Amino acid sequence: MAKRDFYEVLGVSRGASADEIKKAYRQKAKELHPDRNQDNPNAEAQFKEANEAYDVLKDEQKKAAYDRFGHGAFENGMGAGGARGGFNQQGDFASAFSDVFEDLFGDFMGGRGGPGGARARAQRGSDLRYNLRVSLEEAFKGVQKTISVPTAVSCEVCRGSGAEGGAEPATCPTCSGLGKVRAQQGFFTVERTCPTCGGAGQIVKNPCKACGGAGRVEKDRTLSVNIPAGVETGTRIRLAGEGEAGQRGGPTGDLYIFIEVKEHAIFQRDGVHLYCRVPVSIATAALGGEVEVPTIDGGRSKVKVPAGSQTGKQMRLRGKGMPALRGGGTGDMLIEMAVETPVNLTARQRELLAEFDRLSEDNNPEGSSFFSKVKSFWDGKR
Repeated sequence: MAKRDFYEVLGVSRGASADEIKKAYRQKAKELHPDRNQDNPNAEAQFKEANEAYDVLKDEQKKAAYDRFGHGAFENGMGAGGARGGFNQQGDFASAFSDVFEDLFGDFMGGRGGPGGARARAQRGSDLRYNLRVSLEEAFKGVQKTISVPTAVSCEVCRGSGAEGGAEPATCPTCSGLGKVRAQQGFFTVERTCPTCGGAGQIVKNPCKACGGAGRVEKDRTLSVNIPAGVETGTRIRLAGEGEAGQRGGPTGDLYIFIEVKEHAIFQRDGVHLYCRVPVSIATAALGGEVEVPTIDGGRSKVKVPAGSQTGKQMRLRGKGMPALRGGGTGDMLIEMAVETPVNLTARQRELLAEFDRLSEDNNPEGSSFFSKVKSFWDGKR
């Protein structure tokens, strides 16, 4: 029976790129794997056919020979898999399937190890998070804070190697430093993390007594952190290289400071603007006058109250708000009037207010308007 064209087997055109050929092969390998097609007696033969096609087309030299001479390029003992007619030897087939196994599952298993297992040996330290609360005044001015961070630091005794006396770890004898071992299962090869070194590619023969061979020890670190002016709740500050120490000589992680600004007893914040609710006496609101208000920088400002001011009236103090983070100007402070009703009146005060009320029928425009609307509403219900 004549062999099918290798491009036809994988379902790609002759001008297909290497990535397109690889993608088509991976799809075919999943579809035709014998374990997924136990009811199909032809599945194993089709699977071998796809592997043979890919073994040729993935290699630039073999592919060039095949494009020029077709199947004849691999006859007379020069088969693609090293045997005439394809995968007639179990070892060749297992080797070919090892390629697809790594293609399909290499990322999940940690990828192909480099020489000496370097990827597995050096691991970056973890990033750390620290929540820091500051007052509104500190957020306004900026502040320097000293914090204590529990973290893992490089062992000073073994200099992070994990070995007694700082000796270099030895190459793992089980995996020869690859961090992975292969086992033959039937016609394909399975790759697993080395059980001896745990994928590190190295072992510590004489563990450091100070760190137990980990190369790191737990320790509280004291750091000085500059909090810039203008921070607000949710601001994140990154301190590069201040996280956990890396394992086996890997780089140190980062420390992230998350800011929370505490609520203030006087001011409410909205971005770069501040709000302050100021009580005003009835007399000041009616006659006009001045009130003294605090500012976030610790100063004082006098605000003129227009005669006839009502509760809710706002006045703006420009440039008295919060600074914008990383420059960009300063916000404003908004003063909101709250006309205050007096309590615990004396007899004389009651007498004067009663007299004032009798003389004030035409001095309450908002009240007159409201009750006029109420009268119209009631009249319309009759």
